[in-house]
Amino acid sequence: MTYEDLVPVIRKLAIEAGAKIMEIYNSDDFDVKVKSDDSPVTEADEAADALISAGLRAAFPGVMLVTEEQAASHKERGDTFLIVDPLDGTKEFIHRRGDFTVNIALVENGVPTRGVVYAPARQRMFFTLADGSAVEETGSFDPETIGATRVIRVADSDNSALMVVASKSHRDQATDDYIGKYNVKDSKSAGSSLKFCLVATGEADIYPRVGRTMEWDTAAGHAVLAGAGGKVVRFDDHSLLKYGKEGYANPFFIAYAPAVELKEA
Repeated sequence: MTYEDLVPVIRKLAIEAGAKIMEIYNSDDFDVKVKSDDSPVTEADEAADALISAGLRAAFPGVMLVTEEQAASHKERGDTFLIVDPLDGTKEFIHRRGDFTVNIALVENGVPTRGVVYAPARQRMFFTLADGSAVEETGSFDPETIGATRVIRVADSDNSALMVVASKSHRDQATDDYIGKYNVKDSKSAGSSLKFCLVATGEADIYPRVGRTMEWDTAAGHAVLAGAGGKVVRFDDHSLLKYGKEGYANPFFIAYAPAVELKEA
């Protein structure tokens, strides 16, 4: 598997999964179930997962695959793996708020190196090219052909006037307390992995996450942000956030443009 092979495949699968998700999103009604960890899952999650998993296994049969919706895959361990959240932001989907994304990433030696984040209801798509740089695609999102793209880069942040992005569904006092340590010009809320992408494009400077996430929630956004010159570190000691951890659970973290002067937890 080369990066040149990988990128068109994950982009195409994200677009096709997004179309399937929007078909269900725009229907009159859809089923919502509750998983063992009390998180919701819809038929859109399951349909997108089936499409992406089949596509990745067909294209890259020898590569380990970890996906949120297949619990058996959470027991797999390896240095190199594809990791998928077919619908990040299920609560946003259920409430028809639009801030949900399709996420596919490649992790190598603990680092998300390539990825795609597609927000079909927002008509925004971000991905890494074969060389690792990050772009936003604009246009019709033809699954077979990459359309017009623009290179994205993090902001050269002004620490006296920072733009903060935080979770729409999970914002709490601990998050607000940490944000309060910075000189904030303004803050915005967004759902799902879009927050990484807003830092990647320079629309925000910092995204602190004081709450539970899993690696499939963050890997694709992390890859896009890294490709745009950004960083993701642990909240507690500011060491780089690593992947392939036992159980695929993340610690609290901070995603940011490197010009931001990080405050202690």
